[in-house]
Amino acid sequence: MSLMTLDEVQNLSHVVRIAAFVLAVLAGVLIHRGHFCTMGAISDWVVMRDATRLRQWALALAVATLGFGLMSWAGWISPLQTIYASPRLSWLSGLVGGALFGVGMVWGSGCTSKSLVRLGAGNLKSLVVLITMAVFALATLRGLTAVWRVSYMDPVGMALSHGPFAGQWVAALLGVSLATGVGLSAVLVSLLLLVWVLKERSFNTPLNLVTGAGLGLLVVALWWVSGVLGFLPEHPESLEPVFLTTQSGRMEAMSFTAPLAYWLDAFMYYSDGSKRLSLGMVTVAGVMSGAALHARLQGTFRWEGFAQTSDLMRHLAGGAFMGVGGVLAMGCTFGQGLSGLSTLSLGSVLAVLGIALGAAAALQWQIRQA
Repeated sequence: MSLMTLDEVQNLSHVVRIAAFVLAVLAGVLIHRGHFCTMGAISDWVVMRDATRLRQWALALAVATLGFGLMSWAGWISPLQTIYASPRLSWLSGLVGGALFGVGMVWGSGCTSKSLVRLGAGNLKSLVVLITMAVFALATLRGLTAVWRVSYMDPVGMALSHGPFAGQWVAALLGVSLATGVGLSAVLVSLLLLVWVLKERSFNTPLNLVTGAGLGLLVVALWWVSGVLGFLPEHPESLEPVFLTTQSGRMEAMSFTAPLAYWLDAFMYYSDGSKRLSLGMVTVAGVMSGAALHARLQGTFRWEGFAQTSDLMRHLAGGAFMGVGGVLAMGCTFGQGLSGLSTLSLGSVLAVLGIALGAAAALQWQIRQA
């Protein structure tokens, strides 16, 4: 196979960005139409013991996990090429960051994806949350908070004998290849999730099924865009393999915390010439655009703002907690939730556990205050 020219690489990068934007627009439509929300799912269960939105989330995860596993089994992609392939499990950062994010998304009235969707529908409270989140996420990536993160949080971890993915452990246990181990573990986990999701007949409505399965398929499609369409075995300049447009240089799917920080960084320092539009930044814009489009078509778009100072303070704190926590945990409810868990990453399991515990604790506190 002959090397691509730099112009061809540039054109392919544009195709990758356009494909990612279209998929993100569809995700924004589905999230807005189906009221998909991780914080809402936890809240519904904690307050009312209603698992409808939790089953939406589980269905999306089942489809995303199955799709990622089958693509890995076929040899198209590998979890070792993702941003979750860390040789060490930074359990303290994952748990603490997840818990901070969970508390923040309760105080901020939704996780990052929900805030993008609410902003697209005219809610200016979410604009405050997202700006605050971007500031604190950028600080935790590169600023003062980053020094504390690198010095005191990230070093606390442990080496995993067989690797950070469940598929690696299955492969070692059964004596099979990594691709087979990833595929088998994905099929097993997906089937277990689907049994739990579909056993509740009242859940099986077109809206719930389309929302959950649709978002799962969109995560799979973005893995394909990033890991197959955007993958070059040899870049014409470096002669090394590269994943086009990703900020990390590895394969990525939907994640919103760090891309928000990159938008702020680009807005503030675009003239230095080093900023580029990454796949994550495109998905942020796409989700917000999809929600805005659907809200306009549905006739539900309306401007909303703060009526009380206490509400503003709570949302500011929520944005700050989500910015710091999302970077510590290496992702949000999409980044570590659907995208991370679809790889069956052990680090993602810890981060999502922290998010759920933090959100549940914040909800219980709000109930007691009420």
